[in-house]
Amino acid sequence: MSAEAEIRRRIGQCGAITFAEFMELALYWPEGGYYVTRDSIGASGDFYTSPRVHPVFGALIALQLFQMWRLLDEPDPFTVVELGAGNGLLCRDIIAAAGELPPPFSRSLNYVCLDRRNSKGVESAPDGSAAFASVSRLAAAGIPFRSIVGCLISNEYFDAFPVHQVTMVEGRLSEIYVYQSDGELVAKTGELSDPALEARFKEMDVVFKEGQTAEVNLALEGWAQEVDQALESGFILTIDYGDPASQLYSAEKRFRGTLTTFQNHVQIDSPLRHVGHQDITAQVDFTTLVDAGRRYGIETLGFTSQAQFLGQLGLPGIRQRLRRMNLPQNAAEANRAGMLDLARPGGLGDFKVLAQGKGVGQADLWGFNQSATVDERVSDLVEEMPVPLLTDQHLSLLQGRYPSGAF
Repeated sequence: MSAEAEIRRRIGQCGAITFAEFMELALYWPEGGYYVTRDSIGASGDFYTSPRVHPVFGALIALQLFQMWRLLDEPDPFTVVELGAGNGLLCRDIIAAAGELPPPFSRSLNYVCLDRRNSKGVESAPDGSAAFASVSRLAAAGIPFRSIVGCLISNEYFDAFPVHQVTMVEGRLSEIYVYQSDGELVAKTGELSDPALEARFKEMDVVFKEGQTAEVNLALEGWAQEVDQALESGFILTIDYGDPASQLYSAEKRFRGTLTTFQNHVQIDSPLRHVGHQDITAQVDFTTLVDAGRRYGIETLGFTSQAQFLGQLGLPGIRQRLRRMNLPQNAAEANRAGMLDLARPGGLGDFKVLAQGKGVGQADLWGFNQSATVDERVSDLVEEMPVPLLTDQHLSLLQGRYPSGAF
């Protein structure tokens, strides 16, 4: 049964369903959800992500993980769990870069690719990686681990969480539901399905204007609890698009909310069409992510843009070294384009990077620090690493029709 057929069955049986339930089925229904049946990333998919753009993204994250390992007194194993790992390309690039860092780090690295399902087309680990790192893949809902010492990392993970949609109608906060009319899936408003929806905005002192629409991810509290249970000590590194609540729910900036849909690299924004055949995302409420973590003893260590984060970890220096390499012109231009796109204002560079920690105090992470001392230490390490170059697993932005920085 397709995702749309299951949605229609539930509506016929129970009446209108919340948008969160609709989105869950459209994306994750085992017999036809979007992420179950499609390879959504890349030239044949509907969007692209930072790991696909250039391997320097994974290389610089490896550098940040290396510092985290040192701050934890060099544990062995140092476990990295990538949430929503997809085809495993970010893992591949991190592992490859880890092999160029001091060997105790690479030998202690235990990398777990975690996803809700076993992904098709998983990229293999780099040649020789088994000699210095343990890499495994697990399909599971939630975070089925305990006593981890290391880091939980995600890239564009929370934007695919099912969200409730709310709107202000005649001075009252109402919820948007999905039902059928004349054979079509349509939206209608009704009473809130959960009092937590209104409570969320009261806690943040957010006031809506008449007709304003927004999305709410009620799963963040449960996620923070799972992290607390899984992580004994270490870090959480979240990379995604979104904003603090004051901007995300601003009537001036986001009156229609942030829900978007993508198909074939085109933003369509018609979530009730092409069910199971297009991506549906909503921007991340980083205020709620931070607050939920704090309630479980998970403290914020840094928050910045992807451009700033990669810049602090040495991206400008790597681009300079690329210029000095004797590469064919096409290869040099393709690598330069990928590196630039990762930090481009108005695109991937505007993604946010949030670092949180448990049991690590106020750790001063390189990707969020602008001191000269940190710059010198990072520069020394970066200079010893080979310049990462595009492979056939990555996209060449010069050879395809990819809207630069699309998200």
